[in-house]
Amino acid sequence: MLDREMSVYDHIGELRKRIIIIASFFFVSAIGGFLLAEPIIVYLQQTDQAKDLTMNAFRMTDSIKIFMQFAFLIAFIITFPVILYQLWAFISPGLYERERRVTLSYIPISIILFLSGLAFSYYILFPFVVDFMNRLAERLQINQVIGINEYFQFLFQLTIPFGILFQMPVIVMFLTRLGIITPDFMVKIRKYAYFGLLVVGALITPPELLSHLMVTVPLFILYEISIVISRIAYRKAKKAEALMEQEGKMD
Repeated sequence: MLDREMSVYDHIGELRKRIIIIASFFFVSAIGGFLLAEPIIVYLQQTDQAKDLTMNAFRMTDSIKIFMQFAFLIAFIITFPVILYQLWAFISPGLYERERRVTLSYIPISIILFLSGLAFSYYILFPFVVDFMNRLAERLQINQVIGINEYFQFLFQLTIPFGILFQMPVIVMFLTRLGIITPDFMVKIRKYAYFGLLVVGALITPPELLSHLMVTVPLFILYEISIVISRIAYRKAKKAEALMEQEGKMD
């Protein structure tokens, strides 16, 4: 009983240690975020999709709000690899050596996918949506008065979810290796997953068919890729289990 309590205390202590490391790194990254926020905001206002728009602040606090949001977003992106590594370090003692090596390799893949999601949404989807909005306003003879807060909130709404959604293959691979899901289960729930992705696409895009398709079709493809990855991970997990059973019998 005492061993069990000590084990629980050890886990809590280890978790506390990991959280402190992440919080400390985030604090240092936030300093970098404060230094980088201004040039990035200025740069984004000079891009093709924003340079013809006049940014307005409708509240006294709009400028500081956008500045702080960028600073903390930059700090999060810098800290993201550390968060993944600390998560891996926390769960790795409960994994076999082969599983430790495999799950550690997920970290760079996850970072690449996160940045790819941001890049896809910003360089491909966002310009198309902004152009559609501008053309619609012209057809309706609406004089647009753009608030800088609203502009960047819309940018965040469109880009950050893609960074998260592009984690789908890594999450599926990880859950498959842990035995929580299987490729057959993913195939079985495909229609429900598609419906959920349709809803997500509708929430982050304007009510227009083409932009909706530009979001949902890549998400459908990502889901199908995740099924393929799940099959590969499932076969490897079964092979590793069989190998460990053999080694156990030999011992």
